[in-house]
Amino acid sequence: MSAARSIKELAQKAQAIRQSIITSLVEAGSGHTAGPLGMADVFAALYFQVMNHDPDKPDWDGRDRLILSNGHICPVLYAAMAEAGYFPKKELGTLRQINSRLQGHPHYWSVPGVENTSGPLGQGLSQACGLAYGLRLSNNRARVYAIMGDGEQQEGQNWEAYWFAGVNRLSNLTALIDRNNIQIDGYTEDVLPLQPFRHKLEAFRWNVLDIDGHNLGAIVDACYQAQATQQQPTAIICNTIPGQGVEFMENLPVWHGQPPDKDQAREALRQLRTLGGRLDCRELS
Repeated sequence: MSAARSIKELAQKAQAIRQSIITSLVEAGSGHTAGPLGMADVFAALYFQVMNHDPDKPDWDGRDRLILSNGHICPVLYAAMAEAGYFPKKELGTLRQINSRLQGHPHYWSVPGVENTSGPLGQGLSQACGLAYGLRLSNNRARVYAIMGDGEQQEGQNWEAYWFAGVNRLSNLTALIDRNNIQIDGYTEDVLPLQPFRHKLEAFRWNVLDIDGHNLGAIVDACYQAQATQQQPTAIICNTIPGQGVEFMENLPVWHGQPPDKDQAREALRQLRTLGGRLDCRELS
C-alpha cells in the first residue's frame, strides 16, 4: 500500500529514480534517456503516494494496475519498481541484456508487478480500457493508470480507445500523458501537430486536467481529482521537460533514443542531486 509522504520525500524518490535510470542506461549501452528522466516525478507520485499496491503481494486482486503504453520509457518503470521493493536495485544493471527480466520493452509479469507487454505504440490505452471495464464488471474497486507518450497519440487506435472509454464512462481509468513535445523524428508539432489536444480529449467525453508534470503536488492532486470524478475517465496531460534534471539533455530530441556514455553519465549524475546531496559517482570512474 502507498503511504502518505511529504513532497520532499517524493522529490527524493524522484531523484533516486533518475539516478538509477542513468546508471542502468550507461551499463546497458543502449536505450531511451529523455522520456524516462522526464517522467520520474510522475512515477514517484504514483508508486509512493497515489497507487494502491503491495510489492510483497504483487498479484493482490485489489491492487491498482499501471499499464505502460510507451514501453520504451521502461527504465523509469523499472527504477520506480526497484525503489519500491519489487526486485533488488542491483538487477537494474541487467537492463536490455540477454536473458534479463528487464528488457527494452516490458513483458507481462517478467517481473511481478509488470502488468502488460508493450512495444508497438498506441496499444496501451486499449489494454487499459479492457482492464478497467473488466474490473468494473467484477465489482473490483481497483483503478487503472495508463501511461502514454504524446508522440503515440498519432496512432489511430488511441482515438478508438478514447471513444470507448468515454462512451462507457470508465471513471476507474486515468491516462497520464507525457506531453514532452518530442518523438524520435523530432518535435511532435512539426511531425503531426496534436493541438488543440485538450479539446480533442474533451470531445471524446473525458475529464481533462492539464498540469506541470514536475510539480509533485500537482501530480498527486490531479490523480486524486481523477479518483473523485464520477461518470468519466480522466486524462492528465503532464507537461514535462524531456531529460529533466540533466542540462545537456533537456528538450533535445536526440536524447529520445540515445543512452549516455560514461563521461556523459558521470556529468549527469553530478547534476542529479538529491535534496540531501550528491550521488557518489565513483562506480563510474
